[in-house]
Amino acid sequence: MGNTSEKRKSYNAEFKEMVVELYQTGTPVKQICSEYGLSETTIYKWIRKQKPVKLDDGSSFTPEEFLNLQKELHRLKEENEILKKAMAIFAKK
Repeated sequence: MGNTSEKRKSYNAEFKEMVVELYQTGTPVKQICSEYGLSETTIYKWIRKQKPVKLDDGSSFTPEEFLNLQKELHRLKEENEILKKAMAIFAKK
């Protein structure tokens, strides 16, 4: 187990996007690691999260966008169930 006094660094979305853009424009991962004090694992994770997934219809989205869509779908399904129950209650009156 790691030392509990060590805290994980968190980086904002703009920084992550900048690092991924550096990689996409040809900067080697090892160079990015040394310049910004990041691990290769972290950089590759950010790259994977921002890599677009292409659909058959030609559209694309990132895994993060997909996750957000799943959360929104779940929220809307719950909302729909609540509205159905409310409608049934009001229909009885």
